[in-house]
Amino acid sequence: MNPDATTLWRRPRWALAALLACLGMVGPFSIDTYLPAFSGIASSLGATPVQMQQTLSAYLFGFAVMNLFHGALSDSLGRRPVVLWGVAVFTLASAGCALSQHIGALIFFRALQGMAAGAGIVVSRAVIRDMFPPADAQRVMAQVTIFFGIAPAVAPLVGGLLFVHLDWHAVFWFLTAIGVALWIANHQLLPESLHPSMRQPLNLRNLMRGYAELGSNARFLALALASGVPFNGMFLYALSAPAFLGEHLGLPPDRFFWFFLLTIAGIMGGAFLSGRLAGRVAPKRQVHLGFLVMGAVSLLNLGLNIVLEPNVWWSMVPIALFSFGWALMVPVVTLMVLDQAPDRRGMASSLQACIGSTSSGVLAGVVVPLVMHSTVALAATSLALLAIGAMAWGWVRSRIA
Repeated sequence: MNPDATTLWRRPRWALAALLACLGMVGPFSIDTYLPAFSGIASSLGATPVQMQQTLSAYLFGFAVMNLFHGALSDSLGRRPVVLWGVAVFTLASAGCALSQHIGALIFFRALQGMAAGAGIVVSRAVIRDMFPPADAQRVMAQVTIFFGIAPAVAPLVGGLLFVHLDWHAVFWFLTAIGVALWIANHQLLPESLHPSMRQPLNLRNLMRGYAELGSNARFLALALASGVPFNGMFLYALSAPAFLGEHLGLPPDRFFWFFLLTIAGIMGGAFLSGRLAGRVAPKRQVHLGFLVMGAVSLLNLGLNIVLEPNVWWSMVPIALFSFGWALMVPVVTLMVLDQAPDRRGMASSLQACIGSTSSGVLAGVVVPLVMHSTVALAATSLALLAIGAMAWGWVRSRIA
């Protein structure tokens, strides 16, 4: 923790949480805003469904690759420069997407978007742990998750309206405007939370040594899997939204927001409860409770999809309940991940995000095209992803303090 933390931010704590959440919102906005415009983009650019799916996987793999560097760079150069450069590149990439005339250009700029978007998400986690002790950090992390939850609820509604009333280019011009506003806000408000005495030397050998140490830390890897892979149990449905919502549930693009509204209500509810439980319930018990909720809901979701026809009135509810369980446990697990490397929190956040986004990239590019044709297959895949995270948590829970 930065010894000067109390002097760096004199505004209310929720205001810092809101600022950091805005950095985290870049990722969901980059994905959820353009999903309702999938069909229009494909028609305009002459792209196949598989090519359109690659615009998602390109973003996620770009996100994963650069995440290995955002945190490490912030450990050496400071948090502010990495955030400001990341937001600037994201803004330019969004404009490139809006100007794309063929699918290859769109995939390229989507990859560049992903490479830049991770800066805010990764560094914001390190900022929280730089400035707050564990219990307060969990409360702030929960507040960030609550604010963060607004984005995926609003993004598909905005994207659907822009697509229906203007065209798909307007979606990416909207992301460009968000980038400009976000850069100005962080340039004016974001404090430099990394104390000069805590900066790490910037050289490739030092970077590789740090990743080697983290990569050989079995507890770190298990915690990263426990937080990242279950997220894909619900993210699977967001990636499959054009098929799940449009084909299976029969919703038009400008009604996709109902799915995201329910899901994010679950995230915000779980995050709120997580913040209330901070300092009152043992962290490991809270994580265990989150996994119990996700497990029970996943089994129920699979059973319902086996015996019932998919229907807009019930099919989205289990996903919202799953997101509640995930948000209940993820602030705690994220702090556990960062505390595995207290002198390299930026690097730890980077590697955690890389592991999660790599699994999301594989999900988007490989798994989703194989299972999006069936709601039963989607439910079974969601359960399988949760099982991976639960096994990782089961292994590590007795090995951490």
